[in-house]
Amino acid sequence: MNAVLLAVVVMLVLSLLRVHVVMALIIGSLVGGISAGMSLEETLYIFSDGLGGGATIALNYAILGAFAVAISRTSLPNSLVNLVIKLVGNQSDSRRKVLSKALIFLFILVMACFSQNLIPIHIAFIPILIPPIINILNELEVDRRAIASILTFGLIAPYMLLPYGFGNVFHRIVVENIGQNGLDVSMSQVTPAMVIPVFGMVIGLFIAVLFSYRKSRSYEQKELQGVSTKVDKEKSGQQKVWSIIGASLAIFITLLVQTYSESMIMAGLAGIIVLYLTRALKWNGSDQVLTDGMKMMAFISFVMISAAGFSEVIRETGHVDLLVEQVLAVVGESQGTTALLMLLVGLILTLGIGSAFSTVPILATIFVPIGMAVGFSPVAIIALIGTAGALGDAGAPASDSTLGPTAGLNADGQHNHIWDTCVPTFLHYNIPLIIFGWIAAMIL
Repeated sequence: MNAVLLAVVVMLVLSLLRVHVVMALIIGSLVGGISAGMSLEETLYIFSDGLGGGATIALNYAILGAFAVAISRTSLPNSLVNLVIKLVGNQSDSRRKVLSKALIFLFILVMACFSQNLIPIHIAFIPILIPPIINILNELEVDRRAIASILTFGLIAPYMLLPYGFGNVFHRIVVENIGQNGLDVSMSQVTPAMVIPVFGMVIGLFIAVLFSYRKSRSYEQKELQGVSTKVDKEKSGQQKVWSIIGASLAIFITLLVQTYSESMIMAGLAGIIVLYLTRALKWNGSDQVLTDGMKMMAFISFVMISAAGFSEVIRETGHVDLLVEQVLAVVGESQGTTALLMLLVGLILTLGIGSAFSTVPILATIFVPIGMAVGFSPVAIIALIGTAGALGDAGAPASDSTLGPTAGLNADGQHNHIWDTCVPTFLHYNIPLIIFGWIAAMIL
């Protein structure tokens, strides 16, 4: 059996059996290396040597996690929540009720999108902003599956399309891994390649909000967990204002530094320094704040580092070219069949791993040679790898794009992770991504 295919299957099966994904990647690497004829020592050496490829991305996540938690300790998040609650109020008539829903949906969508690009705090904003408005959602009888769909869209589509914040990280992973597998592409090509697949997600979002989960759904008013106003209670009115100013300035500086340096590490550090200088983040106890943020992103960081080692072993087996020949023997030179097969493989892999960022290095190792062999353009290959990586990020039980929404919406224990987050997001985003990702590959 092909060593690359065997390694991927072992890794995927172990992941689906709930073996920790880092362990699954290590075991898959060993199986792949040994089945290709390498010794255990040689396989371990190659795996270890490849770990450095994910170190920069992992540090990006650690710094961004620290920045996210630091922002959460300022008065800015609670102020945004309070503003929405004041704007919505208690609306009794149907027309104002509809307008209130639209306002909340728009607010959540904007914050989710900002969390990936403009204010790169990822899922950290969800437990800060969502639980305080749960009671308002209950009064308006909002189906939380619609909110889960909005949040997941905002956590995925922006990083696929825009080269800022986590989008910069994702685009760089795509470009670097494609380059390592023999095809020169540039960062400027990623956004055009992702427009059509992201448009598919937009359609899925509209279907979820306007049709699938448009009807009212009743929830009990229960005591919420995870809603904290400790930060605001400890501060006077003047301190709150200054805290908001400091946080806003930090966000602006982060965006500015990121734009000109193209480094999320420098941008995150700059934002944290501004929080210190403006006293929006107090020096006393700040070590714990930053440590908590790094812990929040530690899982993703370790998965990406392990995935880099896994992909290095796969490349060194020498079976990638053999796999390409085997695939071509099955699909022939049909670009349509090949594109569909690539996307389905991406879906399965990402469902197993739970992270698009960690899946791309694995996909690029296999997809670049196959794509070049059947004559796909570089932009089409980018579209296939980017889309295949994102496939499964929605709907995967272990994905932060589904775990984050559930963490916020289940503050009162009335939101099921699988049936209220994973299944709705899988249906409304993965199916459109396969369709529009295939279209992108065929026309680009």
